[in-house]
Amino acid sequence: MRIRPSCLAATALASLFTFNTAWAEEVQVAVAANFTAPIQAIAKDFEKDTGHKLVAAYGATGQFYAQISNGAPFEVFLAADDSTPAKLEQENAIVPGSRFTYAIGTLALWSATPGYVDGNGEVLKHNAFKHLSIANPKTAPYGLAATQVLAKLKLTEATRPKLVEGQNITQAFQFVSTGNAELGFVALSQIYQDGKVTSGSAWIVPASLHAPIRQDAVILEKGRNNPAAKALVDYLKGPKAAAVIKSYGYEI
Repeated sequence: MRIRPSCLAATALASLFTFNTAWAEEVQVAVAANFTAPIQAIAKDFEKDTGHKLVAAYGATGQFYAQISNGAPFEVFLAADDSTPAKLEQENAIVPGSRFTYAIGTLALWSATPGYVDGNGEVLKHNAFKHLSIANPKTAPYGLAATQVLAKLKLTEATRPKLVEGQNITQAFQFVSTGNAELGFVALSQIYQDGKVTSGSAWIVPASLHAPIRQDAVILEKGRNNPAAKALVDYLKGPKAAAVIKSYGYEI
């Protein structure tokens, strides 16, 4: 019996698909809330280029630390600081040698109202607003950075009665976007794309006013034997991911 070439080609293609599917894995990732938009964009290319699937949860870095310490099934952790991953490393909770800085964050003072925030942040000193939104400084590194800025500008006491705290930077952003606060400290990545602020008005806070927001990633112990975990970390170090990260206002 003769087998037509087209049948052979179809069989080979099916075998290749089965092979690739067999090697595809899923990776559970804990992602700092400020990095939501970039990782969603990166995930599409990652899945297309590697075949692996990225399943992300978003929240505050401090809250994720508590969850990981209590056995949460995360395999990769993209934190909003470098101290929390370093602490997990000291506790032998990560794959040795996997920790690296994937982005350096930028803080912004933002209002959903165009023209409300000036380019030098003088609106803070005028103190005419009723509410100033920040993320919880105890669990969210961007919230901590916000308190450092207020302290540096000697505005801590003046603004204390007006502070509205979100559980994480996403909630801090939502307070402003919904009008519950006239302005707030957010991650630049939440309001920035391809070189410009996408809505409202903002002051990009000089890095000299707060400690560097170095954001580290690690492969957690639960991801030690998952090839998708290593593939994701490697992908984040590559040029395609770097281009996306920079487009949201981060430094590499």
